[in-house]
Amino acid sequence: MTALPDSVELVRQLVAEPSVSSPDPRHDRSNRTVIDRLATWCEDAGLRVEVLPLPGAPHKANLVATIGDGPGGLVLAGHTDTVPFDEAGWATDPFELVGTDDGRLYGLGSADMKGFFASALHAIRRFRAGTLKAPVVLVATADEESTMDGARALLESRRPTARFAIVGEPTGLAPVHAHKGILMEQLTIGGRSGHSSDPSLGVSALEAMHVAMSELIAFRAELQAAHHDDDFAVASPTLNLGRIEGGDSPNRICASCQLTFDLRLLPGMDLDGTRNALRARLARRFDGELVTIAVDSLVPGVPPHTTAKDGELVHALESLTGQSSRAVMFCTEAPFFASLGMETVVCGAGSIDVAHQPNEYTSRDGLDAATELYAQTIARFCA
Repeated sequence: MTALPDSVELVRQLVAEPSVSSPDPRHDRSNRTVIDRLATWCEDAGLRVEVLPLPGAPHKANLVATIGDGPGGLVLAGHTDTVPFDEAGWATDPFELVGTDDGRLYGLGSADMKGFFASALHAIRRFRAGTLKAPVVLVATADEESTMDGARALLESRRPTARFAIVGEPTGLAPVHAHKGILMEQLTIGGRSGHSSDPSLGVSALEAMHVAMSELIAFRAELQAAHHDDDFAVASPTLNLGRIEGGDSPNRICASCQLTFDLRLLPGMDLDGTRNALRARLARRFDGELVTIAVDSLVPGVPPHTTAKDGELVHALESLTGQSSRAVMFCTEAPFFASLGMETVVCGAGSIDVAHQPNEYTSRDGLDAATELYAQTIARFCA
């Protein structure tokens, strides 16, 4: 069995491999070099390794690596991709892990979430197949930061199977039992261009968008009046008007306008039902108007996640960390593993507050603490 580099070196090598995913093809990259590196380390540690290319996208892949046999078991899951980055905002090279005297480790994806794999691998490394009564499965996915197609492919293939799953997103090692879901939509309104000196010569898509935005804000207010959950710091659904673009000149009537926005849904809210209600509302409002409207999903959407607060894994992680479980506003792959029948909790080192921005970092102490937590969880449920 080949020696495994220490956690900092593992993170260093993973950060050095670009693996940006994005709906914009100008930024989107393969994650195969990260998957291949993880596969080598897993094989060296005695795990059975499967590299699973995504259907229709062989340059992207998931990894499923297993040690032990039998029913039940524990999945440790993370994603291999990062968000795009603004290099000018970084004080260091985003693809070079830079350590500081206070133990911080700066690098793109260090917290979200390449550091997770270092902690999980070192935890799994402590066990041998013959000492396990249930399997431990390390899962590495593609495209969590964009389409979540990696997790969707696993769900479609109904694998892996286990009793429990930990998704190692950065939570400060606090167990997370619930998070919001998300819809990302694009509204396109078509009008007719014309000379601005005579409004009758055209139909302004920008003015129609003003009406549409008022409808979206009213829809948000109705959702917030109907849904509330005090487990969340922001206890209601949110709708953010993110980006608008339209027109080409002050002296031309705007013929086309686009708005992108997101909706974050509480547990218990239906993804498709909410999307359909929104589209129906806009269709009614513009019925008979001299504009065209279209609402398209930028990504399929991620459902809200919740697992029982009195669940076995929730209680175990609360006991091991000394922290009560909580709910968060960001999305993860947890609902996909929950749909495979696992009690699923989100719990990992680092802070979500430093993710998706320049100078992202994790810490040596955080990596070591996560390793201990995952090892103790494996011992409790699988050894």
